[in-house]
Amino acid sequence: MLTQQELKQQAADAALALIEPLIGPDVVIGVGTGSTADLFIDGLARFKGRLRGTVASSERSAARLAGHGLAVLDLNDVTAMPVYVDGADEIDARLHMIKGGGGALTREKIVASVAERFICIADESKLVERLGGFPLPVEVIPMARQAVARALAALGGQPRLRDGFTTDNGNVILDVAGLRIDDAPALEAAVNNLPGVVTCGLFARAGADVALLATQDGVRRLDRA
Repeated sequence: MLTQQELKQQAADAALALIEPLIGPDVVIGVGTGSTADLFIDGLARFKGRLRGTVASSERSAARLAGHGLAVLDLNDVTAMPVYVDGADEIDARLHMIKGGGGALTREKIVASVAERFICIADESKLVERLGGFPLPVEVIPMARQAVARALAALGGQPRLRDGFTTDNGNVILDVAGLRIDDAPALEAAVNNLPGVVTCGLFARAGADVALLATQDGVRRLDRA
């Protein structure tokens, strides 16, 4: 039986195979954050010298990319990317996701918005019937922490401050358990509209375009309907 690490490697390898035909001297690849994204970064190193560069969704990923000799570009200097590749904490059959377990949700959402396609790489344990088993991360401006927490509680959630954690943007994370997420795009809009919220970890209004889910029997591909 494959370990979870081996399954993650399988998903990363599948993404590398999918993007290889796109590789060229003018191409920029968007890269996410997390343990599965780390494996994708390690594999992306074999294209060093054949890409214009990459855009990272976190300081952590930027350092890993640079460590492999891959150019890391400022998103402000990039007008288009064919793909953004990242993991997920949960994903459903409609390719709506919860992300942000690593705390990079805002930059992940920004970089993904510039890419033509979002490729989600994960192991099969991340596929769920309904989102919400994984607490929803919400990035919040510090002065609004308590006000936002009260508003999230009013929506039926149980917000908890992620202790000792500050995002790359200098903000805090509230992890919200207990949410029943029947309409992910609507909840995403409602949470994002709360004053003081930078963004929430629901990627539903613009979810993944392709999911590559590693299973014991190989990689299962899901495409957005």
